[in-house]
Amino acid sequence: MSNINICRENTDPFYRYKMPAIQSKTEGRGNGIKTAVMNTAEVARALGRPPAYIIKYFGFELGAQTSINESTDRYLVNGVHDSNKLQDTLDGFINKFVLCGSCKNPETDIIITKDGNLIRDCKACGQRTDIDPRHKLASYILKNPPESAKSSKKKKAATASANVVGGGVSISDLASGKKKESSSNGNENENDEGADSDDDALTRKINAEASNLPDAQPIADDDWAVDVSEEAVRRRAQELENLNLNDQKSEFDQLGEWLLESEDKDDLPSDVEIYKKAVDLDIVDDEKTVQVLAQVLFDEDIVDEIEQHQGLLSKLITSPAHEKAFLGGLERFLGLDHPELLPQISKVLLKVYESDLASEAVIIDWGSKISKKYVSKDISKKVKKAAKPFVKWLEEAEEESDDE
Repeated sequence: MSNINICRENTDPFYRYKMPAIQSKTEGRGNGIKTAVMNTAEVARALGRPPAYIIKYFGFELGAQTSINESTDRYLVNGVHDSNKLQDTLDGFINKFVLCGSCKNPETDIIITKDGNLIRDCKACGQRTDIDPRHKLASYILKNPPESAKSSKKKKAATASANVVGGGVSISDLASGKKKESSSNGNENENDEGADSDDDALTRKINAEASNLPDAQPIADDDWAVDVSEEAVRRRAQELENLNLNDQKSEFDQLGEWLLESEDKDDLPSDVEIYKKAVDLDIVDDEKTVQVLAQVLFDEDIVDEIEQHQGLLSKLITSPAHEKAFLGGLERFLGLDHPELLPQISKVLLKVYESDLASEAVIIDWGSKISKKYVSKDISKKVKKAAKPFVKWLEEAEEESDDE
């Protein structure tokens, strides 16, 4: 596909700044339908911006959930959005976050100022123009700065090091920990020489001093070494794991907390709203979703409530893995949250069986094994013991069927 002008208002066919046109593909169906932006990386490269910025902008402007996986180059926007619609939306991103506000040239970098503002630094005209901080993408950029902003401190440090070397402190002196007093007798006009001559002088100085490095005092290992013992590595891994757990809540936690916000079961969202929430969180097909629902949808009237939510649960439970996860959620609900309801477990399982939410084979397999997958072994043992009469009834019914 031929390239188009980055600034589409400029119709000059010889306009030098080009980008690929957006290519999209619709995936899935029903409430789980998504639009994959096929060439996000190529477009982002032409604009000089991270691909995540473009997809997040689409999500904010179109009011849709997004999915970003840079390692696999896969970028999704929930819903159906054709290429023309995405291209028009991209024009807004280009005007607000790429083009210079003064000369409309796309050769800009995003810079984060000390006071937390975003500006576009234009390499063509030298102007610095503000980015609207009220846009949601501006907040996202502040939390996920571009590489140019991340590396600015490193560049300053490298420049400072170069100034020290040029100021009369030798490399061997730096390695040995010695310091020389900078000379003030240099000619100020030396700074007016060409860049090539400065580079040559610095190169000659480095090469000359490099010969002294083997004789320099080595830096003590204790000053920079990282503890790589097994215990230290395990401790750092645990710290990172705890950090991730504290900073991010999974989609399943979000679904559970959203449902638990209701003061009582009468205030619960409708089954349609619950299904839409699972779609928005992109967990509608995951078996963990029904495990969460089994723990938060019910109360003391669980037998009647299973029937009330049968439509929702039937739509979500689509495989034996989902059936096992649903029974695991009930195991947690009855064994941990409401052990007083354990005497009713046969009625609960009968309703699950009659509602086709779990097959005969899955219920027998679940009830015949003590497992610590969902609860502790002690709790699992109590739940399975209470469920034994119903499981035995199913086994006998299965044997009679086989005999017939």
